Amino acid sequence: MEVKPTNTPGIYRVVEKPGVHHFATENLVPRQSVYGEKLLTYGGKEYRIWDPNRSKLAAALKKGLDRVPIEVCSRVLYLGAASGTTASHISDICREGRVYCVEFSPRVARNLVSLCETRVNMVPLIFDASNPVDYAPLVERVDTIYQDVAQPNQTEILLRNAELYLEKGGHVLYFVKSRSIDVTRQPEKVFREEKRRIEGVLDVLDVIRLDPYEKDHILILARKGGKS
Repeated sequence: MEVKPTNTPGIYRVVEKPGVHHFATENLVPRQSVYGEKLLTYGGKEYRIWDPNRSKLAAALKKGLDRVPIEVCSRVLYLGAASGTTASHISDICREGRVYCVEFSPRVARNLVSLCETRVNMVPLIFDASNPVDYAPLVERVDTIYQDVAQPNQTEILLRNAELYLEKGGHVLYFVKSRSIDVTRQPEKVFREEKRRIEGVLDVLDVIRLDPYEKDHILILARKGGKS
């Protein structure tokens, strides 16, 4: 076994044997397994295997995402954090930064709050992401917005939050769920329309299909033009 760095500091490639590899992050909270993921020790450090069947960001890495626009000191606004599976890996990456985790569902938010109590750089925000002004007193300007929200108006939600919170030059990791937008239309048509809407405001850098890990999903990687 070997652990190698990737193009994103904080994300590693764990090579079990030739042709078999997994992505992983160095565990911010040693011995903590957040969602049953495998923990392994290599070179005196503990790593968490990142399951692409449980995390859309891990799926995007598997499908060719070259670099995640999150750094060790990044401020990240995570919309739709659920119980914190992917947010915990982002917490590992930006270990000197902060992850603002917005989740509306009280049921899953209970698990999110419990997780945030163990991770000093995660902040739980129990709000509706479609009303971003509601959490304005609690959130600073951020370097990256990560959105995984299953709503028909998910693109509108992203753009509202980007306008309020994203620094110029900051990035967006937007996971589009076609069936949540319109179950009656072909996913490709939905993807094209939502991409056009994003392009009206942000610079689209890449689009990645997540099949077979997530059916009818894409990642849109975009950037807010201009300098901070």
